[in-house]
Amino acid sequence: MEEPPPLFLCPISMELMEDPVTVATGVTYDRRSIERWFFKYGKTTCPATMQRLASFDLTPNHTLKRVIESWFDRASSSSSPSPSAPAPATRVLARERMPSVLAGIEETPFKVTALRNIRSCIAGDEAAREEFVACGGIQVLGRVMSQALAESGVGGGGDFSAFRTCEEAAAVLATLPLADDASVELVLRPECMRPVSVLVQRGSAEARLHAMSMISKISRSSAARDWTTEVVDVIDVDDMVKALLELLSDGGASAKLTSRALDVLLDVTTTAAARSRRAKAVELGAVHVLVELLLDADASASGGDRRVAERSLLLLKRMCKCPEGRLAFAEHGLAVAAVSRAALRVSGLATRLAVNVLWLVSCATAAPPAERVLDDMVTCGAVAKLLALMQVEASSPSTKDKAAKMLRAHGAFWRQYPCFPTDLRDYLKFLN
Repeated sequence: MEEPPPLFLCPISMELMEDPVTVATGVTYDRRSIERWFFKYGKTTCPATMQRLASFDLTPNHTLKRVIESWFDRASSSSSPSPSAPAPATRVLARERMPSVLAGIEETPFKVTALRNIRSCIAGDEAAREEFVACGGIQVLGRVMSQALAESGVGGGGDFSAFRTCEEAAAVLATLPLADDASVELVLRPECMRPVSVLVQRGSAEARLHAMSMISKISRSSAARDWTTEVVDVIDVDDMVKALLELLSDGGASAKLTSRALDVLLDVTTTAAARSRRAKAVELGAVHVLVELLLDADASASGGDRRVAERSLLLLKRMCKCPEGRLAFAEHGLAVAAVSRAALRVSGLATRLAVNVLWLVSCATAAPPAERVLDDMVTCGAVAKLLALMQVEASSPSTKDKAAKMLRAHGAFWRQYPCFPTDLRDYLKFLN
């Protein structure tokens, strides 16, 4: 379909007008856009001229409406639409107008509206997303985000509407698959990554979800390398980890936000180069936060809580691979209880991870484990579950092997407990 004449476009939304109305200054707008300007945002000026209006009367422009309808009918018939119900005018024209929309978005005072229109255009439309990227959309939105972040004066009481623009731009970028190296390289540039990092730390719940979704996509596309080392001069990943842990420790976070935050923590602690980051995460209280998440999750439930439990256990396993993590685990009074509760209750994956965590804190190093850990493994039922695992045929060989090694290594210590069942004592003797 051909480009509509500029006269047919609303100066606010930059979309084809469906109900054109004229204000006192003689400028014509789409009714929905100008009413939002007056009544939602409380403005008293003409958006195009910024003149103060003495009257808010809206005069229907019937002549322009008939001309627009006539043009649209002619343009639609010439493009041979499908026999199904026609899409709204804004939807039909959006893809063809992508270059011009992107060209003007940095100058328009209505960036949030323009960004929402772009988002609705490319969401669920692969061809529109490809057109967006081909037209330099990622670079344009990177500049928009960077400018908006500077104008918002994050942390210094700047323009909140500018920060809202930054959030809307991130929402647009979050709709992209980011499955190719070229797109990932563009998003990893400072003008994109710095705002994304700020949104993870200070954005609204929805903006945080969008920012974390982008990070997860980058991690999947960059599996062969540690992308965090490429942005070390742009963002402080440790600050991001701190913000994520603070979010996870907030009981008010939604299950979706919690799950996404755990995904990002897994992303930034997954490589060998991230060992120092794991130690830093432990220093920031990661073990305590993860244990509390395990305790709060309904381990017998399916869905979101199960995923939270599995991700928490995987992160605990990573934290306990460093000495600082094992020490923090041993010092937490409910850590063993939280991990042992998940075994044989949440899922097969959770059971394997729980056994791995217990193995790391009790047998994985030459140094003897903290006696408190061994005490808690008895009193919290972990030892009984290890023995049960030896009888479960579905248990993986590696899980059974770790369980047997823990029982052999510490069986003599556990048998001394008066509360330890006699039949289990005999089984421990058999293992040894």
